[in-house]
Amino acid sequence: MSNNNKWEECPVNISDDDIFLAMKNISGYIDITSADFKEIYQIAYQQAIDRLYQSFKAIDIMSQPVIFVQADTTLLETATVMADNNISGIPVVDADHCVVGVISEKDFLREMSVKKYQSFMGVVSHCLNNKGCVAVSLQNKAAKDIMTSSPICVQEDTTIVQIADLFDNNNINRVPVINESGKMTGIVARSDMIQHFCTIQE
Repeated sequence: MSNNNKWEECPVNISDDDIFLAMKNISGYIDITSADFKEIYQIAYQQAIDRLYQSFKAIDIMSQPVIFVQADTTLLETATVMADNNISGIPVVDADHCVVGVISEKDFLREMSVKKYQSFMGVVSHCLNNKGCVAVSLQNKAAKDIMTSSPICVQEDTTIVQIADLFDNNNINRVPVINESGKMTGIVARSDMIQHFCTIQE
């Protein structure tokens, strides 16, 4: 499936019955086997899908409005916003609404983890052993203190194929979308990608 074989969550299977029914609806004599017909159809279909993939841009599938925090937003408020909206990551913007960083659950976990533990369950074990809540150390910190700076962003005209490659190559689940002025206008999540790939193939 060329560059899109990683999105085979939405396969389209064509049976021989489908082919015979289609051929019956074509007037005149058709000198072609069902196998040849199926191969031609699948090639043509894939070419059409590839063309559609290339035509869809970030601006076509991005979510709006974007939930975000400021660089000086406290981590308490940041965590609350993420929890209330059931999201695992959030962009950090400056006064001009330009993206200056991103914060994920992993960033919180990294800051909370004692040296002995590098996982969420390690933190739980630490707390259950009555060794204190490791999140307390974050009370006086702001988003800018734990965010990942210089985040990956895409332009509004970036194709969804390019975005899919960014997700896979950088092991990320979401990417802010910016306009020509560098201001954030939306966000594309991996779930948005899958939804639109399925829509294209229906």
